[in-house]
Amino acid sequence: MSATGRKSERLLNLLIMLLVQRHYVSKDRIREFLYPDASDDAFEKMFERDKEELRSLGVPIEVGNMDAYFDDEPGYRVRPDKLALPDIALTGDEAAVIGLATRVWQHARLADATTEAVRKLTALGVEVDESALDIAEPRLSADEPSFDVFWEATQERTPVEFDYRRPGAARPTTRHLQPWGVVRYSGRWYVVGFDTDRQQERVFRLSRVEGEARRRGEPGSYDVPPGTDVRATAVRLAPAPATGEAVVLVRRDAGVALRADAVSVETDVAGPDTVTPWDRVRINRGGTGVADEVLGYGAAVYVESPEELRAEVVARLQAVLA
Repeated sequence: MSATGRKSERLLNLLIMLLVQRHYVSKDRIREFLYPDASDDAFEKMFERDKEELRSLGVPIEVGNMDAYFDDEPGYRVRPDKLALPDIALTGDEAAVIGLATRVWQHARLADATTEAVRKLTALGVEVDESALDIAEPRLSADEPSFDVFWEATQERTPVEFDYRRPGAARPTTRHLQPWGVVRYSGRWYVVGFDTDRQQERVFRLSRVEGEARRRGEPGSYDVPPGTDVRATAVRLAPAPATGEAVVLVRRDAGVALRADAVSVETDVAGPDTVTPWDRVRINRGGTGVADEVLGYGAAVYVESPEELRAEVVARLQAVLA
């Protein structure tokens, strides 16, 4: 496994360990489970860095005393109710964080790591609450082929080269980027970073990357500017989201990201079938820009309006069948 793979697996294991336990976890316990071969100094550095990585993704790591009656060493935990997605009143920032966490969580190479982490915790005699792993919907609306390269390059701090086609351009151009982070904004995945050709910060929509993105350079060859808010940069630099309203029917317990952007949610409405309950979800993104997001949910989402969005979804489904 590559260094990036090991780091991603360790981050996932740390998240799982803090999430599935009902009480604070001591630093010694965390070290025993995740960093058994690290020296004292290496463990302290890696643990602090890993905590900050998770917090940068929006994971609310809490610090508290192991014993409520004694001022002993601090412990750590992640409360599922703080990380979970409510049906209503979820901010856009929270939705983006969970969207990214979900995409990484279900990454094929990390699926075994999730099972292995729970198995090891159980073997250690740790009381495990596996229901805490159900906070994220097991499907995300877009699966960009270049996502993995940019995500891993962000973790490694490795420059990336890729071919990018701007809207209306006859052909793509080759771009060189020091990626700072990958975020989801207005139903799209974006990579934010420093464009070394133009010597400016830039944002690129992953769906417009053509071919394979390629790492070019050594890991750790650049640093993200201190205080950088990747999502705020994406919102500032990315095109404004499409205006208008879209109305979709969503199966119960599906469409978490759609519900996060909802203006309103009407429950228990008549849907295309009577097998499962449906909800009517209104979102503030009209036109065809939301088609990718809707298509990602498959049969769990049915477009009511606007007509152009419905026509776009139907046309693309027919093209797939053809």
